[in-house]
Amino acid sequence: MTKKRVLTGYRPTGHAHLGHWFGNMLNMLEMQEDYEAFYFVADWHALTSDWQDTHAIRQYTEEMVLDWLAAGIDPAKATIYRQSDVPEVAELTMYLSMVTPMSWLERVPSYKEQREQIGEKDLGNVGFFLYPLLQGADITIVRGDVVPVGEDQLPHLELTREVVRRFNNQYGELLPEPAALIAEKGARVPGTDGRKMSKSYGNAIFLSDSEDETSAKVMGMITDPARKLKSDPGNPDICPLQEIHKLVGDPSEIAEWDRCCRVAECGCVAHKRKLVEDLNGYLAPFRERRAALAVEPGVAWEVLAEGAARVRPVVEELMRDVRRAMHVDAGA
Repeated sequence: MTKKRVLTGYRPTGHAHLGHWFGNMLNMLEMQEDYEAFYFVADWHALTSDWQDTHAIRQYTEEMVLDWLAAGIDPAKATIYRQSDVPEVAELTMYLSMVTPMSWLERVPSYKEQREQIGEKDLGNVGFFLYPLLQGADITIVRGDVVPVGEDQLPHLELTREVVRRFNNQYGELLPEPAALIAEKGARVPGTDGRKMSKSYGNAIFLSDSEDETSAKVMGMITDPARKLKSDPGNPDICPLQEIHKLVGDPSEIAEWDRCCRVAECGCVAHKRKLVEDLNGYLAPFRERRAALAVEPGVAWEVLAEGAARVRPVVEELMRDVRRAMHVDAGA
């Protein structure tokens, strides 16, 4: 039976953090076994928000690939490539923009949210506005069947599905209408301030952090804001500390922290110290593998070159069909 094709990627705008790990990277390990997997480094997407300072994109691209390899993603099982090595993505984005009303892009929740919350960057550029269309081109150009997304990304995928339907109605059934693959565990990991963990928000715990850096971040985390004193009962259901600990701790111990917090038998400081211990222990194997890969020069770029060569036939076939349907090909 032919496997369905899955497509996912990340922007190389910084180091990978726990939100990436639990939100998608662990799923990527499973998906490379169950799907025809396409994993890409979205360097053009990074330009949409970081166009004023692009000096680190190449470095972060390399580090991202090394993170994936250290996590266990296998280039023999998954096609790993860089977005900018597939220039046809930009061409398809332009074609999709021709059939997409501006109002569809304006209603994407993350567009308004990020413009309001990321005040230190100029996000008034057209590239940032077109981000969802570029994302749609990434998916459809490899004929992706499914896309792993968190619940906050569902509007982006639904927009892609709407654009695909409109494009196909106009030019024929050329593009697949991708389905969402919702992660069951850790789809939304809280940051140290309680918001969604994000590099942009400055609230991330990075996989590459040292044990001391991890400790400092955990000890500075907010907890239940209503719990001012150790003697005050807490609510673990709204505590980011508890949410992260659930992902790495022993379930029976997590249940006990839940119980003792609610009846004020334990304090947040003690809980933070236990999370530091469990989190550093959980990340130790990854950090060891990552350090070993870092001393192998050029390994990341070799993987990307091989992936670009593998994705090219897929892209060329799709774009040949699209150009012909839109009458912009050089056919006889």
